[in-house]
Formats: sequence, C-alpha cells, structure tokens
Amino acid sequence: MCRFVLYLGPEILMSTLVTLPRNSIVHQSFHAEMRSEPLNGDGFGLAWYASNITPRPALFKSVSPAWSNMNLRSLARVTHSSCILAHVRAATPGLTVFRENCHPFSYGPFSFMHNGSIGGFPRIKREIQNHLSDESFKVILGSTDSEHLFALALDCLTPEGVDPPARRLADALAGAIRIVEMLRHNAGETEISYLNLVLTDGTSAAATRYVSDPLDNTAASLFSHTGRQYVCEDGVCKMVAADLEDGAVLVASEPLSDDEGWDLVPPNHIVLVHPDRTISWEPLDLDFS
Repeated sequence: MCRFVLYLGPEILMSTLVTLPRNSIVHQSFHAEMRSEPLNGDGFGLAWYASNITPRPALFKSVSPAWSNMNLRSLARVTHSSCILAHVRAATPGLTVFRENCHPFSYGPFSFMHNGSIGGFPRIKREIQNHLSDESFKVILGSTDSEHLFALALDCLTPEGVDPPARRLADALAGAIRIVEMLRHNAGETEISYLNLVLTDGTSAAATRYVSDPLDNTAASLFSHTGRQYVCEDGVCKMVAADLEDGAVLVASEPLSDDEGWDLVPPNHIVLVHPDRTISWEPLDLDFS
C-alpha cells in the first residue's frame, strides 16, 4: 500500500516532510516501516497551496521512484507552503504506472490522495462511473480506483457555506465510501477494501482510516500529530511549542519522526482538521441499508 502525509499549519519548507525527517516520505519510498512490503517505488506526487496567488494547488508528479528523483529534492529544498500533501505510490496489481495514476489528484481548490484499494474494483468500476455526474466523470484522467473515489467525493460535497468546512469535506469522504460499500455489497464482492483517504481545500481537511471487514486486523496505519510548529533543526525533526497564532497538524501513514505525540487513528474513524488547525476524530457512519 502507498504512504502519504498531509500538513496544515504555518508555512514550512517542503523538505521538512519530504527529505529531512528520519522517516521522511522519501525514506518511506524505499523503506516503509509499517508495511510488510517496504517499497513504494511506483511514482510519487506533491500538492501544495499558495493561497496568496490562487486557491488551486500546484502539482508535481512523476513515475520515477521518489528516492532517485533529484528534481524532487531540489524543489523540496526551496518550496514552502502552509498546506502540503506528499504521496509515494505502490501500484495496485493490474493498474498501470503512468503519471495520471500518481497521487495527489486535484480539481479546483481540492486535493485528494489514497492509501489502499477498493476491493473488487474491476467488478464494480462501471457501477461507480454510473453514479458520477458528468462534471466529476471528466475529472478522471487515469485508471485508478483512487481517482474514482475522488470523483465520488466531489459529487458528495455539499454547497459551500452550508456546512462548516471540515464537516463538508468529512461528509464528502464518508459519502464516497458509503457508495462504494453499497456497490460492493450489491455485487456480492468479498474482497476487502482499504480506504485511507485525505481530502483538503487548502485550509481544512478530512482523513479516513477504513477497512471494510471490521474483524480484519490489517487496516492500513494512519497517525495524527498536533502542536504549534513542526521543525527540523540539527538533523532532528519534531513538533514543538512556538509563539504562533495558529498551530500545525500532520496526518500521515507513518510517524515521520521519533517525537512524542503521534496518535494512531482507530480503524473506521475519520479525522477532521478544522480551519483553526484543531482536530477531532469520530467513527465513520456508513449505514447504506
């Protein structure tokens, strides 16, 4: 399964997530510590926001392994943002390795990434597409189950201003999972789904840790970490207290560093990251009966 990290907080250099921590995203591309298969070499991607210029995120994606991409290291060394998504990919067997299949995916102000797979996706792919609006269907440029989940989430977004921002994103992810689970159930599909998802608009975010079989003990890992500022100094990265108005939030497949405060999200829960960079957890309500 893939590995990812989301950061929201005061502006930091991208290298603070990508290259500098002991268990950075680049490190996880060749030695993930919480996967039985440690390699995530089927491409990588970054999304980051420059809200003073545009609400739409910038993207940098490549099919080369993150560990050997010098452009990634050079970009990370000088690029800073208050919202960064980084992802290293281990392609689902049968899915092509090409740029359009690399995460994160974006549309308008939204960015999305996924760790896991939809159980039996080839069998229900057409039914998923039948649930999409014309606009969301056009968002899909590649062949991944992940991008189909993103399109479903876009259709599940309530109108802006109706719900608080983090709630709006959380309900969109829950709605996408609910549709997929309904379709799997109707098709009699028994292959397990692993749906660790992240959706953000650059200021708020939501993330899920989900496995379709509640008795299964192999839910992909997901951690959250909060504080005032995440820093890397003298070769050590950690979340520290700082005299800043707003705090910082990390949501990651694996802890990036050895400091205390990395909390394991329970299976079948969703994390809401609010605009003030506080977080809340709640169980996923996926009743589709």
